[in-house]
Amino acid sequence: MTTATCLPLVRDEAWLPVEETAHVGRVRRTATVLAERLGFSESRAAEVGLAVTEIGTNLHKHARQGVVLVRSVRGEQDAAVEVLAVDRGPGIGDQALAWQDGHSTAGTLGVGLGTVRRLASSCAMTSRLGKGTALVARFASRAGWTPEWGVESAAGVTRPIKNEDVCGDAYAVCRSSDRLTLMMCDGSGHGPLAAAASDAAVRYFQANAPLPPDQMVTRLHAALRGTRGGAVAVADIDLVARTVRYCGLGNIAAAVLADGRKHGMISVPGVAGHQARTIRTFDYALPDRAVVVLHSDGLTERWGVDHGSDLVNDAPVLIAATLLREAGVRNDDACVLVARPA
Repeated sequence: MTTATCLPLVRDEAWLPVEETAHVGRVRRTATVLAERLGFSESRAAEVGLAVTEIGTNLHKHARQGVVLVRSVRGEQDAAVEVLAVDRGPGIGDQALAWQDGHSTAGTLGVGLGTVRRLASSCAMTSRLGKGTALVARFASRAGWTPEWGVESAAGVTRPIKNEDVCGDAYAVCRSSDRLTLMMCDGSGHGPLAAAASDAAVRYFQANAPLPPDQMVTRLHAALRGTRGGAVAVADIDLVARTVRYCGLGNIAAAVLADGRKHGMISVPGVAGHQARTIRTFDYALPDRAVVVLHSDGLTERWGVDHGSDLVNDAPVLIAATLLREAGVRNDDACVLVARPA
């Protein structure tokens, strides 16, 4: 059996709105407390706080409907704080200029993004005039950090329904030398019981990957008995043959984005853990520069390839964030998982 790794492990800390000055302080405190909990030194936690303050201040001053996701990213030995900021602001026309100290688009000092780039272990941004901006910054506990899990060709974002602290949707990614396997579970309902079902799916997937998608979905169906159950989907991407084998049970939407088009993939009706009359796989071509997207029904399916990110150049997490911003309009738990196979 091919050896696969399911790192990194990502866990959300909080989604925080940034609409007034006091919100900036809350984002800073959340990030620094997480850094301290992950074992960062006092000075490094303070650097995280400074960078996150700049991110929050930019949102407050220049954006509309700005939100920040703070989360942990863990390997077997390493851990990092990741901060994802998304807004519906005016957008940034010249991103290279925006990273330079002293640049401003609104008459302010404008040194924030330069500070973020220097203090972060890695950072990236996507922006579209008239649509908004998404920025991700990752902070390791030490300088000169190279993540043990390597360059990430897939990343996801989850967001709980309003007034819930935990999201009932979850995802996982496993990688081997020639394959990239994606799994998503939308736990039935909302809150802790839905999250318990999706967490059970993640644990089983991580312990047993890789398996052919239909076999994995069949086993997930059995593993979720005794829970609320949920919709599940597995996409197995063959990096050599350039194909995607997909098996979906329930209301997980999936698509291959390539050549300026969105090619939908088929999920069959059912609820893993409760009802699965048919479990089927479908094969799809994976053209060069294609992107694979899975999302729960917390997103509407009425989105296209021109949703506000650069599919060729943007990091998968930024593509996921802009999709969530544009299509995550339903009052529901939401999850987006994006893979851009090399």
